[in-house]
Amino acid sequence: MSNLPKGFEDLAPLVEKWAVPTEKERNWTRVDCNIEELDDFYNIVFPRIDAMLEYLNKRELDNYSEDEKRLLFLAFSLAEVAPSVELFRSPTVPDGFDSKRFLRAHIPHQTPEISPA
Repeated sequence: MSNLPKGFEDLAPLVEKWAVPTEKERNWTRVDCNIEELDDFYNIVFPRIDAMLEYLNKRELDNYSEDEKRLLFLAFSLAEVAPSVELFRSPTVPDGFDSKRFLRAHIPHQTPEISPA
């Protein structure tokens, strides 16, 4: 049994580490990796992102199955990792603010309920 929708089973090894439901967890996962780990994740997911988004866009966000949510969270993780790989070549922003100090704010009617606060 897969933990991702049919057609995305090859991404299953990434789920445990990268399909995390909160922005904070995705950020901390990125920061706790080295650039080689980020490169590996990026090189696997980036070529699949169009297919992932095409699949997810055919469904209602409020009705995503658990497998579909994990696929979405992998896409969110790619968005988290891409600047580190493409721009900074570092898990953190060079000379930047410590991202672990940021606090997420819940703004009613603007924060999707798909991810816990």
